[in-house]
Amino acid sequence: MAEIKKLNLAIIGQGRSGRNIHGKYYISDDNIYYNVRYVVENDAALREEALTRYPGCEVLSDYKGLFDKKDIDLVVNSTYSETHYNITKEFLEHKFNVLVEKPMARNRYECKDLIKTAKDNDVVLSVFQQTFYAPYYQYIKEKIESGIFGKIEQISIRFSGFARRWDWQTLQKKLAGNAYNTGPHPIGIAYGLLDFDKAAKVVYSRLAKTELSSGDAEDYVKMLISAPNKPLVDIEISSADAFSNYNVKIQGSKGGLKATAEKCEVKYIKDGENTERSVIFESMKDENGVPAYCKDNLIIHEESTEFTGTAFDVGTATLYKELYFKLTEGKKMYIEPENATMIVGAIEQLHAENPLPLIY
Repeated sequence: MAEIKKLNLAIIGQGRSGRNIHGKYYISDDNIYYNVRYVVENDAALREEALTRYPGCEVLSDYKGLFDKKDIDLVVNSTYSETHYNITKEFLEHKFNVLVEKPMARNRYECKDLIKTAKDNDVVLSVFQQTFYAPYYQYIKEKIESGIFGKIEQISIRFSGFARRWDWQTLQKKLAGNAYNTGPHPIGIAYGLLDFDKAAKVVYSRLAKTELSSGDAEDYVKMLISAPNKPLVDIEISSADAFSNYNVKIQGSKGGLKATAEKCEVKYIKDGENTERSVIFESMKDENGVPAYCKDNLIIHEESTEFTGTAFDVGTATLYKELYFKLTEGKKMYIEPENATMIVGAIEQLHAENPLPLIY
């Protein structure tokens, strides 16, 4: 293989995502594609740490200081959610390629405006939706496409738990709450498993602010997504679920699966292995003539798979690899900004249909 020429990268923000997800990738053995040239961070201590963490980088306190730099191949926008749109737009207008953290923006208009701005300035816009590259998502997608589950009636997606939050991710003014913060992952999975069908619609939605979390943003999300001739998708993102034990569950006419990011259990039947049953119009009786219920001993096949890696390591590394070849060779990525726009559109609808009081 030809030697990889590294691209120079500037990252804005060294918070939980910028430092612990993106930054972790930059200093890993998986990163053979990028050189961290600039780090922008408001916090002086984190700027100082960055000098050691990313040898050879230059640190800045204001992202506008990057505008006149000529040696940047990619800007990574890992700032607060409410600034994603404005900062990304500024860099696109200055003709920089940009990878923006999720959520891409606050609504469809802003997403489409960023796509148009990138096109007008002949630069690349990408969105950090790394869950699509996680081993468990890829495995589920493969199993569905294999057809072993027959006609799938429902896909259930749960990104829930039982925990409190009291940081900025509980404030509506910060574009926070479970829908904007966690939502791009499960809602993205939903649209991905529906093949990003443009006819898919949110047919039911509910947001709630429970007494568990602080702030004024929702910590409970419920939504149903439907598309013609596709499974119904039931999504829950709750901080008040004390018994959540899966992320994705499939119900099909020939079987299904239950998966977390770490493990997947599959059950299915095969055509021809189980005796066909004709409908009986009279009451059923057993061999002794006693009224009986239907009872069957299906031949069921079971599989169990454990995954190596998650969205936060394998997913991140795969997305950055794809992005490298998009930047250098123009190759299409698995997830493009148009896909992320559908996801943001669903979140926008959630909030439009379920407005919560703005307290802070």
